[in-house]
Amino acid sequence: MSGNARLMWDEQVTKYDFGPGHPMDPVRLSLTRGLVRAFGLDRELSVVAAPPAGDSTLALVHRPDYVAAVRAVSQDPGAAGAAYLSYGIGSDDNPAFAGMHEASALIAGQSVGAAEAVWGGEALHAVNFAGGLHHAMPGAAAGFCVYNDAALAVARLLELGAERVVYVDVDVHHGDGVQTAFWDDPRVLTISLHEHPRTLFPQTGWPEETGGTDAEGGAVNVALPAGTGDAGWLRAFHAVVPELVAAFRPQVLVSQHGADTHFEDPLAHLAVSLDAQRAVAEACHALAHEHAGGRWVALGGGGYAVHDVVPRTWTHLVAIAAGAPLAPESLVPEEWRHEVYARTRQTAPQRMTDGRRPEYQDFAEAGYDPADRLDQAVIATRRAVFPLHGLLP
Repeated sequence: MSGNARLMWDEQVTKYDFGPGHPMDPVRLSLTRGLVRAFGLDRELSVVAAPPAGDSTLALVHRPDYVAAVRAVSQDPGAAGAAYLSYGIGSDDNPAFAGMHEASALIAGQSVGAAEAVWGGEALHAVNFAGGLHHAMPGAAAGFCVYNDAALAVARLLELGAERVVYVDVDVHHGDGVQTAFWDDPRVLTISLHEHPRTLFPQTGWPEETGGTDAEGGAVNVALPAGTGDAGWLRAFHAVVPELVAAFRPQVLVSQHGADTHFEDPLAHLAVSLDAQRAVAEACHALAHEHAGGRWVALGGGGYAVHDVVPRTWTHLVAIAAGAPLAPESLVPEEWRHEVYARTRQTAPQRMTDGRRPEYQDFAEAGYDPADRLDQAVIATRRAVFPLHGLLP
């Protein structure tokens, strides 16, 4: 294995664009790419564009009739009417747009290409920050997601011969589409930390959702109370994820790093800092090396503070994967700050930090408080899933 890192990028992914006013503004992708470049990270990894996912690849997760519907709407968005709403297309969340199929398949292709590169030994780590579109279902678009590139990456790993894959999702929203895709597959362990379904879309991801009859314990859900900040978020992550990853012994770790847990995000209610998000990216990197031979596929996801949060979070992710982590106190390059103003008329942040030093109390060492809502969430997950993996709750 060469040990190098790879960034999957094709400028055309920015055509994944639901239109003016939609939260999923593709400027977040352009600005992230610009910040990665401004820090000189292109020298630390290879930048590769994979081809779009073809029909046979999309069929690993998606129904042919759904792909045909996306393709038809892609060619004639004006034709999207009631007939397409059954496919989730034409809703407020997922309005039809010209080139929808092509842009969605291209993003999926980058995640599949990342999986292929890591499994084949061409790269130890591979990042597609345009990916992580984890809500798309086999037969429907959902939650700004058309094709589920995260599930497709995992499915491609299985097709190539992987026998154990762990998928860790730290987006503020439940990774429902990936969980659905592998609900009955004992080869895949999906772990999602997200805001509680009582207060946020998609209203799934309860701790009792633990997998199908053929894969009991294959789905893990940590439903965090609204308002959870750095200390609670990190405490929950470390109380659940490392033990399960160690027990499952994956050959590859796939992680989704939605930036919408941030306290500035306009669509959710957690209060996590950029610094804690960086710490979890570091933790996923370490888990890949400890338990998966270093094989790590890292994806983006949600995130709607598009100029001040998302680019910094994902640039940290790329830097960690490249083996050239950026110090939180690093100054943001001046040329990138000018780019932000030119593109958004907003003032860019000056440093790669929110000025936080995230700390947490270790669950095993400090014990837990049964009256604390965060600890209640952790205990609910551990009781539901840990015994299924031979672990004490």
